[in-house]
Amino acid sequence: MKIERICILGGSGFVGTRLVSQLAARGLEVRVLSRRREMAKELILLPTVEVVEANVHDQPELIQHFRGMDAVINLVGILHESKIGRIDLPSARRGDFQKVHVELPRKVIHACGQSGVQRLLHMSALGADPNSRSAYQRSKGIAEALVREAAMRHSQHENWYLNGPKFIRGYDLNVTLFRPSVIFGRGDSFLSMFSRLLRMSPVLPLASAGSRFAPVHVEDVARAFADSLDNPATYGQTYELCGPNTYTLQELVAYVGEVIGKPRGIIPLGKWASYFQAWAMEFKPGRKLMTRDNYYALCTDNVCRGGWPPVFDFQPASLEAIAPEYLRADTPRARYEDYRENARR
Repeated sequence: MKIERICILGGSGFVGTRLVSQLAARGLEVRVLSRRREMAKELILLPTVEVVEANVHDQPELIQHFRGMDAVINLVGILHESKIGRIDLPSARRGDFQKVHVELPRKVIHACGQSGVQRLLHMSALGADPNSRSAYQRSKGIAEALVREAAMRHSQHENWYLNGPKFIRGYDLNVTLFRPSVIFGRGDSFLSMFSRLLRMSPVLPLASAGSRFAPVHVEDVARAFADSLDNPATYGQTYELCGPNTYTLQELVAYVGEVIGKPRGIIPLGKWASYFQAWAMEFKPGRKLMTRDNYYALCTDNVCRGGWPPVFDFQPASLEAIAPEYLRADTPRARYEDYRENARR
């Protein structure tokens, strides 16, 4: 089946903006569903892109916007819940992660069936596990199971009830899942965060300093999604996406310090000190840097079990080839110039 029209959820986000740009450059028609149209201003200018204000959690709206599409891509995800409850109790972990990572994919699957969409690409994450102690990883793991089950049941041409009306008999849903390691690039929320912390403090106490990552460039993640769309070899597959090199968290933070010219003392924290630092940071007002759920996620290394998937005929960029350019520019003056450029002033 030739893919020409794609609907993207999360198209105005960090990965989404790159993916939409790549798809538009290939001449494909893209519909981006966004809470607020102004959040996707740079995408509106692309000739084959339509930005539509929509509530992606409203299933009738999803069905309406999926009609006429050849494929749907779900990139929606969050790193923190807005309200921190008793995360030591599994039964209490049913907040924003449940809504965004579990209930939304369920609605997307159902809307695909009702609107006749036969191709679904879904963003998961390394470490996704329905049995994880981390609510983030657990919700991602449950979503993976939902997507795989949907594909399996559809491929067997069964009628399947999912919170309502039955799916179309004989309807095929070809799915591909992606599990990236931490994603880096201009505007990321990982390396850039440490860049700002290192500029402010001469010493940095670091929780879970030994956790391992294989950072992957945002453009490479977007290209993997784009290349998978109409490739039957990717149907039913799950791809782990990692960069070419592996680092501990301490090595990454030290590297950021060297790049920005702010080498700092890093104090690796032990298990319990890491936990209590995460617990204390939950109560920090404003944007959260770390929570206990993040700590639980960091207990699992964020690295791939194999190399770059051979189905993609390109090699991922290294951190060292990309990060210095945007990390060195992450200064108040440089950010001001970025704002001016985005505002076309």
